[in-house]
Amino acid sequence: MTKWEYVTTPLLLHKETEILNTWGKQGWELVQVITGPQGGLIAFFKRVAE
Repeated sequence: MTKWEYVTTPLLLHKETEILNTWGKQGWELVQVITGPQGGLIAFFKRVAE
């Protein structure tokens, strides 16, 4: 069975692509982006646990 690890991070305005690319280079796959309780965007990532 595949085991996953997860991380969430805020997406800062005008830095979204940079943030997403940084996590992607570390092997994280974007799962979802939602609006957080204070109105900002939050990205959810997963990758296979080592």
